[in-house]
Amino acid sequence: MRLTHAPLRIIIGAFFLNSGLSKRTLEGEAAAGMHGMAVGAIPQLRQFPPDRFARLLSGSEIALGAALLTPFVPSLLVGAGLTAFGAGLVQLYLKTPGMREGNSLKPSQAGIPLAKDSWLVAAGLTLVLDSLAHKRRFT
Repeated sequence: MRLTHAPLRIIIGAFFLNSGLSKRTLEGEAAAGMHGMAVGAIPQLRQFPPDRFARLLSGSEIALGAALLTPFVPSLLVGAGLTAFGAGLVQLYLKTPGMREGNSLKPSQAGIPLAKDSWLVAAGLTLVLDSLAHKRRFT
């Protein structure tokens, strides 16, 4: 890990780790609500029961958070994971009714928490592109 990547990786990694750990015990209505919202954006997730979906989401967030916080995991790899995860959240924002004002990309009040996930895509792409540019300069 490059030193310049540390602030980004530490803050986002800690956030993901905390979020994943807090979802470990989701069951019942809470899991069903989260699952229902996800299925609205990505219909293929319907194949997972809500409790299993919550466990998979929790595990994914814990794994990504731990990878971001582990210095020997390459930034290219964690950046790709962060970009993919963030893209899924952006898809949720774009496809969930009521998250945007009219036909624009501007978030509604309800959509602001999801719209901010676009920053995760930007952070992931920054890690990927910087890693690729750095490799190219020194090889």
